Amino acid sequence: MRVEQLGDGEPEVAVVGGIHGDEPCGVAAVEQFLDERPAVARPVRFVVANEEAVTQGKRYVERDLNRAFPGDRDGATHEDRLAHALGEAVGDCTTLALHSTQSYERMFALVDELREFSRAVCPRLSVEAVVETGAAAGRIFDAVPDTIEVECGYQGSAKAAENAVQVTCEFLGATGVLPDAETPHRTDLPVFRLGDPIPKAAAEEYEVYAENFQEVLAGETFAAADGEAVVADEAFHPVLMSAYGYEDVFGYTAQRVGTLSG
Repeated sequence: MRVEQLGDGEPEVAVVGGIHGDEPCGVAAVEQFLDERPAVARPVRFVVANEEAVTQGKRYVERDLNRAFPGDRDGATHEDRLAHALGEAVGDCTTLALHSTQSYERMFALVDELREFSRAVCPRLSVEAVVETGAAAGRIFDAVPDTIEVECGYQGSAKAAENAVQVTCEFLGATGVLPDAETPHRTDLPVFRLGDPIPKAAAEEYEVYAENFQEVLAGETFAAADGEAVVADEAFHPVLMSAYGYEDVFGYTAQRVGTLSG
């Protein structure tokens, strides 16, 4: 794990990339800020988390790091130990964790629940929506509670890397690290609450017809496995929905619960 700092003093703000080694956008953003070393009004910690997985170009080495928190200093796997170390490094910080996805080209944020810090920061990020994940065992929130995860776009794309730099600058502006940074101010951002995973049957070919964040009605065909239709039992909004992004699920159901302003 690579940990570096800009500014003097103990940081209360952090940016983390490379939680998944096959999502290079966050690593690129962290490296750009460390190369450029902008003057900061508050100290900030930058982290490339799973360097070994990044080097191998794999999501993880032994287990998904974002299912391993809070980790264990003496854990059996590389990611168990790494999760503990990351919590030690940034656990008390207001943190931006950068990701990318195979399901959506634009940026959206994920939080465990909307709290004061995320209500203040999320409107100043160029995201399309905010998703409340709720309690999700093993995710970064178990070790770094004041975290906003941002999905920056399609995995491996130049646009995702560009988005990661942009949203990092906005996050640092919103947290007072770069107070002169230009940021949006949106209180009408839609908020979704994550529901159940959508399983997919074993098949050789998958298709997805639904659009993320666009409501699927009860009885509507939203996907297929080897040509066999997958039909919604009840209405939902799809999140992280893709044909091949996950091995055993298409994505997740969600319900729209309002906007950041209420």
